[in-house]
Amino acid sequence: MVDTARQGRVGEFRGVAGPYWSLRPVCGGTEWEAEPEHVRPADALERLRAENARCNARSRGEVL
Repeated sequence: MVDTARQGRVGEFRGVAGPYWSLRPVCGGTEWEAEPEHVRPADALERLRAENARCNARSRGEVL
């Protein structure tokens, strides 16, 4: 999912928290809440970039 209110930040949908959706960065990290009207599905290129960033982080030994 892409949060358009946060400069196109890509995250995985984690659930609903009241009127907000909880998203988690693909590379791991702290979840954030987004308003559903500012969230859209990620296109193929955005998903590929997020997965590539995750693989790079793992290769550097970062804990995800």
